Amino acid sequence: MTAPVRLAIETELDYTFEARTAVLLQIEAAMIPEQRVDGAHIAISPVQHFARIPGHDDIGDRIWLDVEDQLTVSYRSEVTVQRLVTDLSGLAATPTHLLPAETVDYLMPSRYCQADHFEHIVESEFAGLAGGAAVDAMRDWIATHFSYVPGVSTSNTGALESYVLRQGVCRDYAHMLITLARAAGVPARFVSGYAPGVTPPDFHAVAEVFLDGAWYMADATGMATGADMAKIGVGRDAADTSFLTHYAACSLNRQEISVTRI
Repeated sequence: MTAPVRLAIETELDYTFEARTAVLLQIEAAMIPEQRVDGAHIAISPVQHFARIPGHDDIGDRIWLDVEDQLTVSYRSEVTVQRLVTDLSGLAATPTHLLPAETVDYLMPSRYCQADHFEHIVESEFAGLAGGAAVDAMRDWIATHFSYVPGVSTSNTGALESYVLRQGVCRDYAHMLITLARAAGVPARFVSGYAPGVTPPDFHAVAEVFLDGAWYMADATGMATGADMAKIGVGRDAADTSFLTHYAACSLNRQEISVTRI
C-alpha cells in the first residue's frame, strides 16, 4: 500500500438538450474499499426522474435522469485514495484457465478495443514478454509513439483508428493499452476517474489490468498513477463509463473540473 492521497474534487456541468431525453450520469467518485469518499454532495437542476443504479462490477453509481431542456450538475467531494500500487514488470499473468469469472469479459474485443485485430502485432512487437513485463512495454510503446493531441479523435474513434493516427487524448491512450493487453491474454478494463495534474483539467481515463490475482492501474499518458486517481467507474471501454450518456442532441454550455491535492 502507498501512503494515502487526499483529493478535493469539484465538477460543474451545464448542458442544453434539444428535446426531452433520458440521461445517464456517472461523475461521482466511487465508494469502494480502495478509496474513502467524504463530504460528497451532488446538486442537479430540476428533472422529471432521478434514480440511482449500480455501475459496472458494482463500482460506483450511475444516475438515470429524465431531462426536459437544460441540465446543470454540481458535484463536490473529498476522496482519500489508498490502493495497492506496485511495479507491473514483476507481476505474472494469471493463467487463462484460472481467471475469475468477473475478468473474462475483459479479455474479449469490445466496441472501442478491437483486440482480435492486434494479436499478430503483439506477437511481433512484444515477442518474448508476458504478464506485467508485456504490459509495461506496451505502456512505454504507446507513450513513445503517440502524441497527446485534443480534438483529433471523436466519440467514434477506437483502437484501430488510434493505432493509425498515433494521436489522441487519455481515452484513446487507454483504449490502445487495453486492446494490446487483451490481445496478449491479459484482462484489461477501462477506468474513468479524477486525478490531479491532468492537462487540460478533465475527467481522466486509464487502463486497469488483471495480473497475479489483482487489478492494477496503468496510464500510458503518464499523467496519473494508481496512487493518486479517484475511480468513478469501470467498464469494457469508454462506452460503459461515459460521464454523460444522452439520447437527444445537446450543446455544451460549461464544463469545469478541478482536482487538487489536499
